[in-house]
Amino acid sequence: MALLSRQRGPIALYGATGYTGRLTAAELRAAGVEFVLSGRNRGKLESLAAELGGEIPVRAAALDDPGALRSLLGDCAAVIDCAGPFIRFGEPVLSAAVETGTHYLDTTGEQPYIRLALDNYGPRAAEAGVAVVPAMGFDYVPGDMIAALTAEGMGEVDEVLLAYSVAGFGATRGTMLSALEMVKGGDVEWRKLQWLPADQSVGRGSFDFGEPIGKQRMVRYPAGEQVTVPRHVSTRRVRTAISAASLVPPKLAPAMPLLTRPAGIAMRTPLKRLAGTMISRLPEGPSDGERAAARFTIVCEVTRGQTVRRGVIRGSDVYGLTAASVAQGAIAAARGAVRGGGGLAPSQAFEPKAFLRELSRFDLDWRVAGAGEHAMAGA
Repeated sequence: MALLSRQRGPIALYGATGYTGRLTAAELRAAGVEFVLSGRNRGKLESLAAELGGEIPVRAAALDDPGALRSLLGDCAAVIDCAGPFIRFGEPVLSAAVETGTHYLDTTGEQPYIRLALDNYGPRAAEAGVAVVPAMGFDYVPGDMIAALTAEGMGEVDEVLLAYSVAGFGATRGTMLSALEMVKGGDVEWRKLQWLPADQSVGRGSFDFGEPIGKQRMVRYPAGEQVTVPRHVSTRRVRTAISAASLVPPKLAPAMPLLTRPAGIAMRTPLKRLAGTMISRLPEGPSDGERAAARFTIVCEVTRGQTVRRGVIRGSDVYGLTAASVAQGAIAAARGAVRGGGGLAPSQAFEPKAFLRELSRFDLDWRVAGAGEHAMAGA
């Protein structure tokens, strides 16, 4: 993804001292771009700046201080928000970005927040001439982009199916806290050309990923592609699911439907606060070695009548990929290379083939059957 034009202003990185924020700061530092570290704790921000080396500006800004957030973003070309759970903490940064005419990107995986960003703030961002691009990480850049690539040229289709399989995924505290918000329910699915309440049953049958993964038991996944894909693929339905083995050890996979429904009910009671307290005491996230060892496969099947086209995207290191994706997107936005304004899905904001090509160091490759071979790794 050629980014040769000059940066139009610094990139603000909010939530910089969290697990994903630190990885994103390292990506921005390695890219040699102008950026500002921000968050609530100035001491932690200064420590991070020292670790990164060089003179990196630090600006503390509390989420309950709109004036401080507007001051932070006033001269910035783009902001990356890494401070989740986003349904609880994301909106102040998003609102300040739209008010100051700053391109906004984040790493949310929370479906309700993606809808909030695109539907509530997208029109205002369009008026301000800037883009709002949520879900610019592993959730859900690869899935959204493989859907766009698989459906390319097919016209109006009947269904887009996205099936996830992740091996060695070690969730961060932030991801687990966001999962508490997701497991409560209230998510939507794209059916009959509209967003409707999602089927809350847990089991989603089985799916054959092909070798070496094979057939897997699948479970409900309130994925962001339910929100993003219908914005750029003309489809009557979107289905999303994840292998049970991605979430629990294989021996426990058959019990997932029995475990998940009670958990969802519990997260609508005071037990949610207890779960959050327990999560806050866990390690912040996986080690570098554990992170690098993680592997993912996303299969997309697009159906139109009797025609089924299958796309597959694979890669490694979901948190490293998240940091690189959101940093790459913010750099493009800061240099005027985002495609359009308003609320945008990843595939609308950035050309998928070029964007994925720049992520090849994460063993990223994709192929669409019947549309020629498109191996990105090593390209």
